[in-house]
Amino acid sequence: MEINLNMYQTLAAAVAVFFLGGFLKTKIKLLRKYCIPAPVIGGTIFSILNCILYTRGIWTYTQDTVMQNWCMMLFFTSIGYMASVHLIRKGGLLVIKMALLVGILIVMQNLIGISLSRFFGENPLMGLADGSIPLVGGHGTSGSFGPVLESMGLSDATTIAFAAATFGLVAGSFIGGPIGELLIRRFHLTSSEGKVIDASLPGGKMGPHPETENDEDAAANYLNMDNFMYAFGQLLLAMGIGTYVSQFFIDIGLVFPGYIGAMIVAAVIRNIAEGTGLYGIYQKESEVLGGMCLNIFISCALMSLKLWQLADLAVPLIITLLIQTVVMALFAYFVIFRVMGGNYEAAVMASGTCGFGMGATPNAIANMNAMCERFGPAHTAYFVIPLIGAFVVDFLNASILMIFMNLLK
Repeated sequence: MEINLNMYQTLAAAVAVFFLGGFLKTKIKLLRKYCIPAPVIGGTIFSILNCILYTRGIWTYTQDTVMQNWCMMLFFTSIGYMASVHLIRKGGLLVIKMALLVGILIVMQNLIGISLSRFFGENPLMGLADGSIPLVGGHGTSGSFGPVLESMGLSDATTIAFAAATFGLVAGSFIGGPIGELLIRRFHLTSSEGKVIDASLPGGKMGPHPETENDEDAAANYLNMDNFMYAFGQLLLAMGIGTYVSQFFIDIGLVFPGYIGAMIVAAVIRNIAEGTGLYGIYQKESEVLGGMCLNIFISCALMSLKLWQLADLAVPLIITLLIQTVVMALFAYFVIFRVMGGNYEAAVMASGTCGFGMGATPNAIANMNAMCERFGPAHTAYFVIPLIGAFVVDFLNASILMIFMNLLK
């Protein structure tokens, strides 16, 4: 039996997969504990089902990719829109130091991946597919860079990257708490503030206490249709102009994923607005639009995985990911903790870095929440880690990955 979905049917299936993941997440505590995203849950179930049905000769499944690619482009454009120079400056030296450390981590993950790929006799591009693409980058970067690696000669790159990203989500949550707790107990660290519960964090977890707007005013602003239209318009404008930027770099012979140009233009649009005040900035709306597209993109990408293609790569992939996990733990313990100050805040940042260094920013926040519940608030960590995870790491990762890809092509 052949199943071939058109664009509208693919979108409907992706939403159904997302709803399934969301439902299971509300029912299964383990999925909530490790911050597994709803589209990852539903998409993984679908890909396993697809693998079983295909290998038993029951069906072949294909789907349209137009909206998948469009959603990917808009999501990464929204990431570019978050790259505020003003916010990075506000974070000061700690943000710069953390950004440099994350850059070193990205390089290390790719060097480890490439070295082990060569050791196992595999295509060195596989080192990127189980390096910073899935680990620092997560599922979103895996879905976007996977096809680029496939066009460069690494078959099944997307499947490898998604498998590694799913492993990283769990591994980052497993090692983050123990690393932070070990640092606190070994160096007898304490929070400089008393325990204060912040109801704005999931489950009443502890965290920073930023000034908040009046709830009614905030809701009115958040749901304003004109604001969403202007935000959507700025993102679409960046996507359109960004295609020329990307094409320019492709024409001069570089490997340059299409969405990078859109990210660059979106960052320029955002920072011109901040510097001149000529037009509005719509960060919340852009975050919502980008988040919606990310959910659909990940659902579509996971639905199209061919898991049966991983059989021959199982051993090198597992060994590489286990080594990456050990290196992440050692880097957090010996480097991040010391460079970021060697105090309680630095211990919490080390725990959070394990989250987004192996998985995603929500994993980082979950790690820090668990730490702060037991040991007290860490306000600086709650400013630095989300800022790096949300605004800096994707730009940094994409830039470094382009260097590696152009060296390996």
